Amino acid sequence: MLACYLLVVRYKVERGAIGRAGGRSVLGRMSRLHKVFVYGTLKRGEPNHGWFSKDAGGYFKFMGEAKTVEKYPLIIGTKYNIPFLLYSPGEGTNVKGELYEVNDKVFANLDILEDHPNYYIREEREVQCLEDNKKVTTWIYFIKNFKSELLKQTTFESYSSEGPHGLKYVSRYLRDDSSNHRLDIFPSEKS
Repeated sequence: MLACYLLVVRYKVERGAIGRAGGRSVLGRMSRLHKVFVYGTLKRGEPNHGWFSKDAGGYFKFMGEAKTVEKYPLIIGTKYNIPFLLYSPGEGTNVKGELYEVNDKVFANLDILEDHPNYYIREEREVQCLEDNKKVTTWIYFIKNFKSELLKQTTFESYSSEGPHGLKYVSRYLRDDSSNHRLDIFPSEKS
């Protein structure tokens, strides 16, 4: 039975139906799979989407578009125009994003990008798939400890760095190293 499953997976990898990292097959090692909902710069066509395929041995699969079951405020903050999903359930909107299945390697890379648990906090929450309305429990990265005035900012249902808001995301390598943008987010952050 397992051999049959691996043949099906190998076929899907070779046909491009399953994500690969570095152009290599991901069948070498089995690891746990995790579902992750992304709403910002990790979406397809956004500046950090490459983190899904950053390393050999990484596996990811786009599962479809989804939205949060609970409402949350999605804002764009700091002088670097970073999208933040504030952990304030019931406020904001049902945020639209993308649902992925990833292995441990990709999951660890996403934690590095999001600086979990020092910056974003990853928690399991439900999202609803837009194609079939199915509810799925998935990991979502939130900002949990934030300045209360951030709740007064404009909230968005969906994010794109090139969106009509005119707030283009500034990649890390273009940022001023002497500036601590965390001061704009966290209530007691010291420079």
